This record gives sequence, C-alpha cells and structure tokens, in this order.
Amino acid sequence: MEKRFLSLADVVETLNISMAQGYALVRTGDLPAIQVGPKKVWRVEAAELESYIERMYAKSRERLKGSAAADG
Repeated sequence: MEKRFLSLADVVETLNISMAQGYALVRTGDLPAIQVGPKKVWRVEAAELESYIERMYAKSRERLKGSAAADG
C-alpha cells in the first residue's frame, strides 16, 4: 500500500532540492502541507506532490513555448 503522506525529507529527496527550499515551498503555499502531532512535523499528501510536479511541468512547457515563439 502506497503511503498517503510523505515527510518533508521524503519530498526534498524526491525533488532533489534542499530542506530550506522544501520549507520555502510549504511556507509560500506552492506545496500544500499540514503539520501533525505534538512536534508539528510537516506532512505532504502524495497527491499534492504529484499535482505540484504536474504544475511545474506545465509551467516549463509554457516557458518553452514562449521562448520558441520569441525565437521564431
């Protein structure tokens, strides 16, 4: 069974970014997350991570289209 929630450490490893960058994504709301437990640790729903990745792919495609149009 696949895990529903990922730790922030799992997220930053998946995205190959620093922990500081991971916290920044959460703080800005770019990557929705919740704090759970008495220690208030961050958890990201796996579906939210996938959604974030898809948004970043879409943003990259738009940038590439824009630069191709400017070059053409």
